Amino acid sequence: MKIYRVGGSVRDELLGITIIDRDYVVVGATPEALVDKGFRPVGKDFPVFLHPVTQEEYALARTERKTAPGYRGFAFHAAPDVTLEQDLARRDFTINAMAVDDAGTLIDPYLGADDLKAGLLRHVGPAFAEDPVRILRGARFAARFGFAIAPETLTLMRAMADSGEVDALVAERVWQELARGLMEADPVEMLRVLDACGALVKVLPEFAPFDANARNLAALREAAALQLSLAARFAALCGTLDAAQAAQLAERQRVPNDCRDLVLVYLRHAGPFAQASALDAAALAELIHSADGLRQEARFLSLIAVAQLYATDSADDAKGTAKRLLAALHAARGVDAGAVARQHADAQSIAAAVKAARVAAVAAALHKAGYAPRAM
Repeated sequence: MKIYRVGGSVRDELLGITIIDRDYVVVGATPEALVDKGFRPVGKDFPVFLHPVTQEEYALARTERKTAPGYRGFAFHAAPDVTLEQDLARRDFTINAMAVDDAGTLIDPYLGADDLKAGLLRHVGPAFAEDPVRILRGARFAARFGFAIAPETLTLMRAMADSGEVDALVAERVWQELARGLMEADPVEMLRVLDACGALVKVLPEFAPFDANARNLAALREAAALQLSLAARFAALCGTLDAAQAAQLAERQRVPNDCRDLVLVYLRHAGPFAQASALDAAALAELIHSADGLRQEARFLSLIAVAQLYATDSADDAKGTAKRLLAALHAARGVDAGAVARQHADAQSIAAAVKAARVAAVAAALHKAGYAPRAM
């Protein structure tokens, strides 16, 4: 039995990046042998085990055979006679097909270290074309590392998109990769690569062709630079869609509720947010109420951040508008609705009194801070 550290941790170590997760391949062993050593089996599709102390993943060396369309259409063969080189051969890119033995020796049969130095994402072999998820992973790695796609790999990715392999992907798997890509250093590069290989029109047709979405892409890039949340980055990307388009996209790709809700609330209130610098206290209080800022403060703060990305004012004016919205939000939330309600007898008069109190609080806060409405 021989154990090798493989994949991303080897790549990141060579790049000088902090290693977060370590994966291992075990050559020359059986599942029973690992269980006897205290490893706990967790894999359903192929033999993966958790180390009894570190809880890191150890997988038996295996080969793959394509049996059906999509990323799930594989049969796996794991046996003691599968070599390390055979296991590495099934991986996506050469930079992920390296291993280190227990002595620290690099094993690099597909020259991944050379591609790391050259800043290239190159597929390991023809088996790359059997898994359409690898198109998404390639785009995501390009966004993370700023690497170029090797010409022959881009050609293969185009052929995969044209063949319909991408169409076999399940929505949850697509979103998983897109979400990771949106959180990379340059998420716009992910979309550019997807467009270059013909996959963007299939997974995110709302943004194809790539060159026709300059405003969305600029907003997304700025959201990444500001290190905004995934939900805010998704809303930034979708900021010029209408609510119906965004809802359809979210449904098609099984987008999580927080991401879906943020973009839909923003799109439904994009007009008032765009005009926030000119809104009076009553209009600001109404915006906060209708966008549910009274109950969901954190989401309203994200709405302000997204609105800033699409502001047409100067940077200083946009910051001023954001501060004005923040002051209004804190003032409206600071009203003790219960105390106001106790002064009135019926529901109608209570609602009117609470609304009036919030408008008054917003007006007072804006006056105190000197945030007068600005002419549009």
